[in-house]
Amino acid sequence: MAPTLFGRSPVTAPVDAAPHGFTTKTRLGLTLIAGGAVANIYYNQPLLGLMVAEFGDRAALVVPTACLVGYGLGILGLVPLGDALPRRNLIIGQLLGLSVALVIAALSPNLPVLGLASLAIGVLASAAQQAVPFAAELAPDATRGRMVGQVMTGLLSGILLARTASGLLGAQFGWRCVFAAAAGIAILMAGIAAATLPRTVATQRLRYRALMISLLQLLRSQPVLRNASLSQGLLFASFNAFWATLALLVEAPPFDLSPAGAGLFGIIGVAGALAAPLSGRYSDQRGARPVVIAGSICMLAAFIVLAAGGTWSLAAIVAGVLLIDLGINTALIANQTRAYALAPGARGRINTVLFTSVFIGGAFGALAGSRAFMMAGWLGVCAVGGTCALGALGVSWLGGRSRPA
Repeated sequence: MAPTLFGRSPVTAPVDAAPHGFTTKTRLGLTLIAGGAVANIYYNQPLLGLMVAEFGDRAALVVPTACLVGYGLGILGLVPLGDALPRRNLIIGQLLGLSVALVIAALSPNLPVLGLASLAIGVLASAAQQAVPFAAELAPDATRGRMVGQVMTGLLSGILLARTASGLLGAQFGWRCVFAAAAGIAILMAGIAAATLPRTVATQRLRYRALMISLLQLLRSQPVLRNASLSQGLLFASFNAFWATLALLVEAPPFDLSPAGAGLFGIIGVAGALAAPLSGRYSDQRGARPVVIAGSICMLAAFIVLAAGGTWSLAAIVAGVLLIDLGINTALIANQTRAYALAPGARGRINTVLFTSVFIGGAFGALAGSRAFMMAGWLGVCAVGGTCALGALGVSWLGGRSRPA
C-alpha cells in the first residue's frame, strides 16, 4: 500500500470535513464554473482560420491539439489533488492561473508562444472537472445524481455555447479579443467561486505520489468503477466515430451543406444537455445501472437509424444526432453517479479514472470512424459506432451488478 502522511489508505481516506449544505447559491456557482471553465478549450475552434492567416497552416493543428492535450493532463495531474486539498482553493487558483494563460495567448507574438499558452489553458481549464466531484461531495446521498446532473448541464452548455460565442466575437473583433474577453470571464469565475463555494478543511493530506498510485488501486479494487469507465469509454468512442465523420457526409452529395451548415447539427446537443438532470434524478430513484443501459440502447438505436437513412435523409441524420446526444449524456450522468458513490474520500481520483477512459475511448473512436469512412463509407462508420454502443450495452448489462469494494 502506498504511504500517506498519516498512514491511511490513499483510496478511501476521508479528505474533507463533513459535507456542507448544498445551497442553491453553491449549486449555481458550481454550474457556472463548470461551463465557464470548460469553454476555454473550445474557444479556439471557430478562430482557427484567423490564426492560420496570421501564423500559417500549422496553427490549425498546434492550437486545438495543445488545448485538448493540456486538458487531459489537467484531469490526470490536477484533479486528483481535490482529494487531498480543499477544492474551493484549487478551483480559485486554477481559474486565476487560467486568466494569466489567456492573457498570454491574447498577446502571443508567434505560434510557439500561442501553443504553450494553449497547453496551459487546457491544463488549467480542468477546473471544470474539479467542480463536478465537488458537487458530488456536497450533495446529500439521496439527490446526488440530480445535483451532479445539474452541474453537468452547465459543463455541457459551456461546450455548446463556447463555439458560437467565440465565432461571433472573433468575426467582429479578431481572435485576440476572444482570449482577452475569456481572461476577464476567468477572473469573474474565480470571484464567483470565492463568493459561492463553501470552505472545506482537509483532514487527510495525501502525498502526490500516493494519490497517483491510488488511481491504479482504485481500478483494481472497484469493479463498479471499471464497469462505468469501460462502458462510458465505449460510448464516447461511438460518439466520436460519428462526429469525426459527419461533416464528410453532409458536405458531399446529395446534401452539399457548407461547413456552417454542418456545424448547425451541434445545436441539437442542447437537448442532451437539458436531459442531464433528468438522468441524475432517475439514477437517484431507480439506480444508475438501468439508466446507463437506456443510454446505451439509445446510442445503438441512433446508428440503426443512421445506417438506414443517413446517406439520403437529413431527417434521419437529425434523429440520429438527437439520439446520440441523449444517449451519451444520459449514460454519462448515471455512470458518474454510481462511480462517485464508491469512495467518498476519492471522488477526484474517481473522476480522473472515469474521464481518462472517456478521452482514450474518444481518441479510438475518432480514429476508427475516420478509417471506416475511408474504407467503407458511411455504413462503415455506422458499423463502428453501433459495435461500440453494443459493447457498452453488454458491459453494463452483464457486469453492472458488481458491488463496490
